[in-house]
Amino acid sequence: MASRKEGSGGAGGGFGAAKGKAKAAGGKQKLQHKFFGFVVLKIIKHYQEEGQGNEVVQGVLLGLVVDDRLEITNCFPFPQHTEDDADFDEVQYQMEMMRSLRHVNIDHLHVGWYQSTYYGSFVTRALLDSQFSYQHAIEESVVLIYDPIKTAQGSLSLKAYRLTPKLMEVCKEKDFSPEALKKANIAYENMFEEVPIVIKNSYLINVMLWELEKKSAVADRHELLSLASSNHLGKSLQLLMDRVDEMSQDIVKYNTYLRNVSKQQQQKHQYQQRRQQENIQRQSRGEAPLPEEDINKLFKPPQPPPRMESLLIAGQINTYCQNIKEFNAQNLGKLFMAQALQDYNN
Repeated sequence: MASRKEGSGGAGGGFGAAKGKAKAAGGKQKLQHKFFGFVVLKIIKHYQEEGQGNEVVQGVLLGLVVDDRLEITNCFPFPQHTEDDADFDEVQYQMEMMRSLRHVNIDHLHVGWYQSTYYGSFVTRALLDSQFSYQHAIEESVVLIYDPIKTAQGSLSLKAYRLTPKLMEVCKEKDFSPEALKKANIAYENMFEEVPIVIKNSYLINVMLWELEKKSAVADRHELLSLASSNHLGKSLQLLMDRVDEMSQDIVKYNTYLRNVSKQQQQKHQYQQRRQQENIQRQSRGEAPLPEEDINKLFKPPQPPPRMESLLIAGQINTYCQNIKEFNAQNLGKLFMAQALQDYNN
């Protein structure tokens, strides 16, 4: 699934107009990001219809740049299909959708994409590659992460992210070696930057939400104060432990790499000593010394383990820790609220 979304490819063709308009209006200045409530409802509806369990749904964000604001005014989903659908062309599908929206005079310029997440599991290489392709083609583009599990707990969870300028430069060079990442001062804390967003509802959406609130039963509202959340907390802890295990494996690989480097240095030193002793013996016999050899060709340095994967795992661990912290704080708030309601009723 990641390969499909990774490309969405999106930023491949048909994005020139969006890029030109955005740069002309926004340039390098920092933009405010405004999401229309209609877009949020469509994203939620998309997940409810096609998202199951840890299945990820994704789609395209459409809008335009107005003065110092990036307005996301519409979106459309990527259709779910299997690997057997070899004839399906995603780029063609996106172009046809954009053409149809343009014909009915609806904003059709790409400004990013959205993705659902399962317990906050979105810090992946697939997301990094997808956002780089979008952000490289459309400078102002963002990725919107929707968390349905947090939303089901009574708090809408929507966060927008962009790649930091440092990480963009590293991705452009396509050099993810430990030396390059260290030189660019890349750590998991400065790989992604969260973008503040504002959700603007039309009067019709406000009326609809008001009607839905009136129809909801009092018992349904009290369910939000339930402390029966061990399943969610347990799942978050399990995912956290899985990532910690992956980090431990990466540490073992790195330690193995260091041992191999040290072993090779010893072998180089022994080889040079043998050559030096042999040249001394040849010189004493009046023979010419041995020709110089490129020692790096004889001893090829071991390849260091990929550093980017470790940074992504560390970033995902940090996300899980934040989720657990927020989850515990939310439960504490529910406990105080339930106690306040009980005191009020008494």
